Amino acid sequence: MIFLILLLIIIIAIFCGVLYAKQKAKEFSRTVFGTEDLSEGIRQMKQDYASTPKSVSAMTSLLLPKIVSDFPDFGYDEMKERAENILTQYLRAITQKNASIVTDGSTELNQQLENHIQMLAARGLQEHFDQIKIHRTEINQYRKTEGRCIITFQSALECYHYITDSSSTMLEGSKEYKYQTKFNTDLIYIQDRNLVENELDLALGVNCPNCGAPLSSLGAKICEYCGTPVIEINIHAWSFSDVKEIK
Repeated sequence: MIFLILLLIIIIAIFCGVLYAKQKAKEFSRTVFGTEDLSEGIRQMKQDYASTPKSVSAMTSLLLPKIVSDFPDFGYDEMKERAENILTQYLRAITQKNASIVTDGSTELNQQLENHIQMLAARGLQEHFDQIKIHRTEINQYRKTEGRCIITFQSALECYHYITDSSSTMLEGSKEYKYQTKFNTDLIYIQDRNLVENELDLALGVNCPNCGAPLSSLGAKICEYCGTPVIEINIHAWSFSDVKEIK
């Protein structure tokens, strides 16, 4: 008889504990998520996170005057559009496993892309970037190193991002919730090929439109061999050299 009474007390205590825990969970969910259903609250939180763009480090207003001072013919709107296009192409190239999709990158960037695609293939993985949408792009950095100037564009974008294996089993990411992230895209201008350490960048040089002589100093306004003005082709010296996700 005593055993039954103790058992009943334990059952009642467990029942009360469960009720108390449920009540606290409802209060917590109502306070944090605005709903008494905790699972619904968590779903709403995931949805809010998936629909809220990342903020970018916008330094355009501060850095653009410096860039234009160094390069009077620099077209910001055009370069910004090119940066967004190269980023979209880069992610689509990974999805389609086809590096030739990228049409505006340097040898350095193309090699980076090829390495990424080959790495995924070696591991039997497929990375997907679907329904890419860029929310905002701003200049994030402007720096000068030996032989080159580097402008970094930072873009906030959303997409469906997920990784599958060879049997199409999803290993990471989601097809249900969008992925909010940001990328840095480096735009470089080779000022002096003789000072550039990475030989891959030598492909960025241009030649004089008149005599065909190589232009070792792309910041020059005229060809040092024949005196032909070359400022109009300086735009071709700009090329994209790196795409990197910022987490």
